[in-house]
Amino acid sequence: MALLRARETVMGHFRPLLRLHDITEQQWRVIRALYGKPGLEVSALADKTLLLMPSLTRILKALEEREFVTSSMVEGDNRRKLIRLDHKGRAVHQMMSPLSEAEYKKIEAKLGAKKLKTLYQLLNDLSD
Repeated sequence: MALLRARETVMGHFRPLLRLHDITEQQWRVIRALYGKPGLEVSALADKTLLLMPSLTRILKALEEREFVTSSMVEGDNRRKLIRLDHKGRAVHQMMSPLSEAEYKKIEAKLGAKKLKTLYQLLNDLSD
């Protein structure tokens, strides 16, 4: 329960920013994962965003409809799909990134850099 409470507290800082751009938490994860990359295969994107394939498929459809991402088949293998961030998706990332970073700075100011670093280490240890 403590982990869920902490997640909800942290996400409470970010949800208003996401609503400003009419994107969901999961859509933001996809946009962040794709930013600065030439593209990712769907399976790699699922791993990177911690999204289940059925959810990711639905999210990608919505992002494609809004022209935030494009998809194409991997050359030579029509079973694999490559997802790329389109110009609208990059624009959303560029608008959201400074706002998101400001929220992270607030969290760091509240906890302190040392505690935040320890928290990240502990969470990574738990995930491992």
